[in-house]
Amino acid sequence: MLNIILCGAPGSGKGTQSELIVKKYDLQHLSTGDVLRAEIAKGSELGKKIDALISQGNLVPDDMMYGVIENYIASLPADCKGTIFDGYPRTVAQAESLTELLKKHGMEAVMIDLLVDEQLLIQRLIERGKISGRADDNLNTIRHRIAVYHNQTEPIAHYYLHHGNYVAVNGNHNVEDVFLQIERILDK
Repeated sequence: MLNIILCGAPGSGKGTQSELIVKKYDLQHLSTGDVLRAEIAKGSELGKKIDALISQGNLVPDDMMYGVIENYIASLPADCKGTIFDGYPRTVAQAESLTELLKKHGMEAVMIDLLVDEQLLIQRLIERGKISGRADDNLNTIRHRIAVYHNQTEPIAHYYLHHGNYVAVNGNHNVEDVFLQIERILDK
């Protein structure tokens, strides 16, 4: 089973590359961002708490996320070829929890890290905000989200590197060229 953790700073292209990977390799797709936005759209108490965190550029606490991921893994179909985790894990504690959760189900995962220069990230997110209208795609929130990424999420690359499950991809290129790098990795 092919399980991929797609990592990168906000604006690195995780969502776009996830769609391409899912289509070519017929994987299940868990976008925690989509799951969390759906919860917000429901207007539930949990959704309101999540909205307050996300709109300020903060991460959702581990205990909230663990339950979402555990339910997802338990519900995978028997003929599943694998999963792409888009936006999770975002902390070392989440990476450790995910490793244990996958082991419990006889699985493991590889991290593909999309590395993009910070100025390009900001430019991409500002442009996306103009098109999507997402409240978190404004300059102040973008800078905060990137800082949160560097402080909390970037260290998971070291975790997966230490465990031998890490591959870096140069994400500064166009969508097609980045996907070509990913295909070379996955086709091995």
